Amino acid sequence: MTAVVIADDHGLFRRGLEAALTAAGHDVLNSVADGDAALAAVTAANPDVLVLDLRMPGRDGLSTLQALRARGDMRPVIVLAAEIEDSVLVALMAARADAILLKNGSEFRLFDALRAVQDGTRFYDADLIDRAFAAMRPPWDEKLNEREIAICREVAAGLRNREIAEKLGMTISTVKIYLHGVFAKLDLQTRAELAAIVNTSDPISIN
Repeated sequence: MTAVVIADDHGLFRRGLEAALTAAGHDVLNSVADGDAALAAVTAANPDVLVLDLRMPGRDGLSTLQALRARGDMRPVIVLAAEIEDSVLVALMAARADAILLKNGSEFRLFDALRAVQDGTRFYDADLIDRAFAAMRPPWDEKLNEREIAICREVAAGLRNREIAEKLGMTISTVKIYLHGVFAKLDLQTRAELAAIVNTSDPISIN
């Protein structure tokens, strides 16, 4: 049995969580509607796990988690979100949220998350992990000079080395040398990989 405090400002959803957790044999010590009340409830009830809604009036889920960690409390926290921005997702992970679940269908994964965090394992929805890695990845062109960037954009546009050389006014050998340096700097193996990161990350249209 896991002792839990719930914080969620949506009364119907909160009551549903209470019922589901209680039916599964967990002990819901308190159920509150905002972040400040959550911090107070954690101090008073000392739960094993805090289940925390991201969007709440006043102190939201992120600032509640940050406040909890700032006072040295490292107990497991499961964050539930109807939707989440990439910057907030990264901030939650930096604040050591033990689990992050999207509310859509979260009832089917909450018990898995509870078991995982109690065992010391983090539990994130798979698509959130992909988004976080993408958000934390530096811009593809951060390590490149202007000529390398120009060549990369032409590769992404589908041009071959001869076409790139003609368009940019250089020799084919020079294009190859630049591309060799680009692959090394970006840890890539193929033109397809290079084209993929440029086309998915570069906000500038390729002409």
